[in-house]
Amino acid sequence: MVKKLLFYQFILLALSNLVNGQNLVQNPSFEEFKSCPEELGNIENDVPYWSKSSEGTTDYFNVCSMRLGIPKNFNGSQVAEFGVGYAGLYLSAPNDYREYLQGELAETLVKGKRYEVSFYISLAEKSRNAIRDIGVLFSEKMIRQDTRKALTAHQDKNKDNEYNFAEVRNWGYFADKKGWMLVQTDFIANGTEKYLTIGNFRDNARSKLKKLKGDKTAAYYYLDQVAVVDYNYKYPFNDLELNKTYVLENVLFPTDVYQLNDASKKELDRLYIGLEKNKNLFVTVQAHTDDVGSKNYNRSLSSKRARAVSKYLMAKGLSKDRIRWAGFGGEQPVAANSTAEGKQKNRRAEFIVSNGTFEDDRTRIAETIFEDDQD
Repeated sequence: MVKKLLFYQFILLALSNLVNGQNLVQNPSFEEFKSCPEELGNIENDVPYWSKSSEGTTDYFNVCSMRLGIPKNFNGSQVAEFGVGYAGLYLSAPNDYREYLQGELAETLVKGKRYEVSFYISLAEKSRNAIRDIGVLFSEKMIRQDTRKALTAHQDKNKDNEYNFAEVRNWGYFADKKGWMLVQTDFIANGTEKYLTIGNFRDNARSKLKKLKGDKTAAYYYLDQVAVVDYNYKYPFNDLELNKTYVLENVLFPTDVYQLNDASKKELDRLYIGLEKNKNLFVTVQAHTDDVGSKNYNRSLSSKRARAVSKYLMAKGLSKDRIRWAGFGGEQPVAANSTAEGKQKNRRAEFIVSNGTFEDDRTRIAETIFEDDQD
């Protein structure tokens, strides 16, 4: 049983590393653990890179445990959002009792850079209350306050530990007991942040609570998959320039292939977010090939590549009235076709955005070429 669990943990860690390539949070979904949890409030001894910021007894749950198991545990039942482990903490309880979860970042954040912090939460079934506000306190050094009550979000008097605070408000309250809710916000780094603390930094008098059915007069939440990422990495297409040609760096095709792989889809997901944030933008997708094959064949292949990109964006929800596509074969190389690397660069996809019009010369081509290929 132990060997099987260790092997399963190894596989999950490998998958986690692939998923969290740009994530600065270490052990973000609590898959790496020192020992199977058997005691309440023992997360800093059970899980690497995670600790408590106060004397509150933050918990760790894992499928390997009988007492602190997944899906069933002392506060209800919930499967993990990712892997086999998650954390649990009281964000509201009588007498201002609070619990906090503190994690260590892989590196100090860069001053002036915008980051996004996110995590998934689920309200435990036995909770009678749901909260509206969740805070994330970034700090230069570890926080450890000798209290079981609410921490303050701004500790300006403590000059030897610089803080940066972000708060997420859900006007509908974080009240889902069945599924997982994504909590996310962005912030500008001070350049000293090395730790983050998640919790409710308001006392009971200032906390906004919603009453629900439950056995406990408290708000206990499960927490999984914590991330801090470079905002521009996650949303690189937020500030698009008109009539500029952008190369989709991760949308590269093997020879004779026009299907999209996972890396391509991930980049197109980011492009879709940027286009949806500015609904006045129209986009023209252009695709290309290397010099292998006839001119007519390459023109047809490149059109299929452009169409695959466009269809994916439309499947995400982009209106078909806002997108056109065209294939240019191998007529517009950006690198020499004499090397394998050069050929790969030429088998590319690009896009141009315009402000509510398709009047540009290239976009006129997109409207006329391969019209029978469009739905």
